[in-house]
Amino acid sequence: MSVLTTSPRVQIAPNGPEFSRIVLGLWRLGSWQMTAQQRVTFLEQALALGVTTIDQADIYGDYQSESLLGEAMALAPQLRDQFQFVSKCGIKLVSAQRPAHGVQHYDTSAAHIIASAEQSLRAMQIEQLDLLLIHRPDPLMDADEIAGAFRQLQESGKVRHFGVSNFTNSQFELLAARFPLVTNQVELSIFHMQPLHDGTLDLCQRLRIAPMIWSALGGGSLFRPLHEQDERSQRVSAALTRIANELDASPASIALAWILQHPSLPLVLTGSGRIVAIQEAVKATSIKLSREQWFALWSASAGKNVD
Repeated sequence: MSVLTTSPRVQIAPNGPEFSRIVLGLWRLGSWQMTAQQRVTFLEQALALGVTTIDQADIYGDYQSESLLGEAMALAPQLRDQFQFVSKCGIKLVSAQRPAHGVQHYDTSAAHIIASAEQSLRAMQIEQLDLLLIHRPDPLMDADEIAGAFRQLQESGKVRHFGVSNFTNSQFELLAARFPLVTNQVELSIFHMQPLHDGTLDLCQRLRIAPMIWSALGGGSLFRPLHEQDERSQRVSAALTRIANELDASPASIALAWILQHPSLPLVLTGSGRIVAIQEAVKATSIKLSREQWFALWSASAGKNVD
């Protein structure tokens, strides 16, 4: 595939950082079976495509993904200044890597947030996070305590900006009333359209905050073999294929362009170690769907026309 563009950049909030609209999601990094040098090469290839933002979390890869990235950073320290680093905290998994955890649970205490951020810095072998997210809403979260932890991390220079992931509007507004948040990372795809209609993207647009989108290709469910597809999947696949042919692009690029076209200016996370998948994501940033094409995909997923 010829690459027509590099990923554009966007300031994700009025006082927020500038990120690439395509974000390198590394939650599967441990399953890609790359050597440290292969990880460096992959990062360099992403940079060449204008993909300068990396998404991580403390728990990814059973607490190993950040360290795998850190090995690459140690091998090619010049990359540290070329990327923006995002991580998440707040989930405690039962894992051999964390033998003290007896029950999988959420922990948004100040002590855990600070310790997690510091551990992420050590693991990735970097000095500062550009963005730290609370990974999931915690029923026991104390907004004042979280804000205090955020302030401490910011004042110490360890984290520049803060946000959340998978928060409802009310949860977002609660925490944002205590401390400025620059994004909400949420699931959105042609198969998962709720954020379009439940107010999530409306709030982002009102606050001029760009959402970060995970599972933008439906966790791969958009591209299952025909014999594994249900009726809805077949409708969506047919619509994607038709529009891809019209616009000389891959169905994956069209599915991502459908998200990127939203006026809240979403950032899309990738989830693949194949550089061709990153190329398809970057190509999506240059595709403009007509309104008829955009709503044809919405209708294929919804199984009906708009009212």
